[in-house]
Amino acid sequence: MTIDITALTFDERDEFSRKVIAEKAITLLASDIDVSPMVIDGGWGTGKTEFCHKLINLMKPAESHHLIYVDAFQADHADEPLLTVLAEVIKILPEGDERNGFMQKALPTIRYGLKTLAKAGVGHLLRQDAADVVDDFDKEIQKAADKAIDASVESMLKDHVKANESLKTLQTALQEIAAQQPIIIFIDELDRCRPNFAVSMLEIIKHTFDVEGVQFVLITNTQQLKASINHCYGYSVVAQRYLDKFIKFRFELSHLSDRNNYQSSDASYTHFINLITEASYLPTDFLKHGAFLPFIRDIIREHSLSLREIETLVRHIFIIQTLSGDAFVERQYLGYKLLRFLSIFLFCFKPDVLRTVESDSLDSKDIGICLGVSQLPRLEGKTVRPSVQQILMVMISRDSTLNSNDFMPHVDDKDKWNNYITEGFMGGTLDDKECINIIIKISQTLALAK
Repeated sequence: MTIDITALTFDERDEFSRKVIAEKAITLLASDIDVSPMVIDGGWGTGKTEFCHKLINLMKPAESHHLIYVDAFQADHADEPLLTVLAEVIKILPEGDERNGFMQKALPTIRYGLKTLAKAGVGHLLRQDAADVVDDFDKEIQKAADKAIDASVESMLKDHVKANESLKTLQTALQEIAAQQPIIIFIDELDRCRPNFAVSMLEIIKHTFDVEGVQFVLITNTQQLKASINHCYGYSVVAQRYLDKFIKFRFELSHLSDRNNYQSSDASYTHFINLITEASYLPTDFLKHGAFLPFIRDIIREHSLSLREIETLVRHIFIIQTLSGDAFVERQYLGYKLLRFLSIFLFCFKPDVLRTVESDSLDSKDIGICLGVSQLPRLEGKTVRPSVQQILMVMISRDSTLNSNDFMPHVDDKDKWNNYITEGFMGGTLDDKECINIIIKISQTLALAK
């Protein structure tokens, strides 16, 4: 089932407890505090776009602002950020005199931007052509190039005077619209744009749209934005200081819904449960074992999987279920479930480790890192049951090539470990290389090799 993300609201789905964050952002945007441009910051896959649309939909009923959404990445190919934003502003105006009047006021500013780019390009091409001409013609062609460039500069200076007048006209027109109803423009996916486009967008927001009643909310990853700044201006420019000239307020969306309550509020794990439940790809009894879902939760936490990585993981679970059918869910002992899940995890996020499994050169320490296990507990004289991750470590280490002894049970504990493995965890004796073979079979299925 495809979900229309633009129609989502916090009332329909707020598994990450972010409505309260949106409400605070709205309070700031409605206040007299200058918070524009505001940045909704987050890493890859933290649900920034969904949050943005929910925020917009939360604001809509009040009808207090014109709300404009711009997908910068979709407009990147046009290479005209000013045109991109103005085109969306025009859409909020009713057709007729008001819209036509605004367009007439905006056109001179747009023309100047396009003309500047064109003239700079002509000069560059002329110089490039001159560099390729043989000796006798070189100087004459170079003179022509310099003449053309000088003419362009003179024309641009004249245009610049007109442009300043046109910009003021455009800003006045925007201010008149905002005076009737303030405007909030949400710029999404800026971190996915080409560096030049992203930086141009920032500069246009600052220099063209610095208008009373017009606010901007940028939905982006500031780390990537800083990389774009350095790409354009070099690493001698301190990207954070450059960015500070543009950004008035920033808040971050973590992949955890509540950083202070790690145990009970893991947004990524909640997202996993919701996706698995909604799609109903897996039989209900597949998820019922008490240790299965906690194991998945621990893996998600151990590797800080983002929301988008969770979607990748779930998609591959569905793919393996589709390709394997009943073969994926048969033999419902916990050990088989966990090994299959681990195989999918390795395929998605640890391909280097998976390759060592397939080439029979597995290092037990690599699996230990994946499972979050650094050593085994002593069991003799204790009643504490080892974790499922620790049991898996013992099983897989038996088949690994390197550092397997680091995860071998103490000699006095071997019988207890064997009982845990054979009684209920695997439902019987563990065959030689059985764990490795299960991992390889799943990975080959996902690779469409079998």
